[in-house]
Amino acid sequence: MNWTILKTEEDYTEASERLMDIFHAVPNTAEHDELELLSLLIEDYDKKRYQLPRVDVRDIIKAKMQERGLKNKDLEPIIGSKSYVSSILSGERDITLRMAVKLRDFFNLPSDLFLQAQS
Repeated sequence: MNWTILKTEEDYTEASERLMDIFHAVPNTAEHDELELLSLLIEDYDKKRYQLPRVDVRDIIKAKMQERGLKNKDLEPIIGSKSYVSSILSGERDITLRMAVKLRDFFNLPSDLFLQAQS
């Protein structure tokens, strides 16, 4: 089949079903090329139609703190003084690049979370 940009849910369903049929295609074959094309078309359709909600990195940090049983004072070595930690977590101050790196490493978070917060 000659695939084009997916415009309808029917197109999307058809492409998804075909992708599953050829999922284990052997590299360097026409089927594998079709698989790669379908992957791109499906990804494009998903991005245009299904927006994931933005997550506030502060909420993620608070959830990680709760998960680990941490208090605000436990972040003082990473962020700074008690009042600074409080103002960061409340949203009164922005997370700096230096803090983002330290928080990313401390909580093992993806860097994208911090980039998303800035856009």
